[in-house]
Amino acid sequence: MTDLKIPPSSSRHYRYYDLVMASFVTVLLCSNLIGPAKTCVLFGITFGTGNLFFPISYIFGDILTEVYGYAHARKVIWAGFGAMVFASLMSFVVVSVPADPNEPFNRDLQPALELVFGNTWRIVAASMLAFWAGDFVNAYVLAKMKLLTQGRFLWTRTIGSTLAGQGVDSMLFYPIAFLGIWQFDTMLKVIAFNWLFKVSIEAIFTPLTYLCVNWLKHQEQEDYYDRNTNFTPFSLNEY
Repeated sequence: MTDLKIPPSSSRHYRYYDLVMASFVTVLLCSNLIGPAKTCVLFGITFGTGNLFFPISYIFGDILTEVYGYAHARKVIWAGFGAMVFASLMSFVVVSVPADPNEPFNRDLQPALELVFGNTWRIVAASMLAFWAGDFVNAYVLAKMKLLTQGRFLWTRTIGSTLAGQGVDSMLFYPIAFLGIWQFDTMLKVIAFNWLFKVSIEAIFTPLTYLCVNWLKHQEQEDYYDRNTNFTPFSLNEY
């Protein structure tokens, strides 16, 4: 695969970049809005159902960085962050606006909305900060490891970057959201389990990641190496 680089003065159109971005944001919103509202038990282990789907966003993040480069992944991370901010604001407004007392259905609907979408400011802040930091760490580590491995051993990059990114995500989210509410040893157990679980999902999906990455590289004629990339998170430039 040719190592193609985009000069800062040019802007290249990719056929599937927008679709990957939309898929990433969709998974991110669903896992944050739907999943956390419910816990489930599988094989005797209790965990939030959001953990079933949130790791998929990291797989999309790996694909974006591996194929299009860190700068394009950075734009997607900011798009996801903006979507989370808007969804949180929308949830707050919908829950806070007084329900019509003349509509009987609202007597059941309003408590349900408050239960599902009425998260505390700590959980909202923890979720957004953990996602933002974890995804940027994931993209940075993968881009640097790609240079280090000279594009070989993709599995080391996807799993290695997830170890770092999901570690940052878990170690930020749970203390910010639940410190002083949960017992400290409980929090440590939850952090360790979620970290291991999410990395395991990444490892299990490695063959699918290989297929997606190779297909996209072929379709887009792109295999970007971040040799001269500005790695600041605070930019939307394509280099």
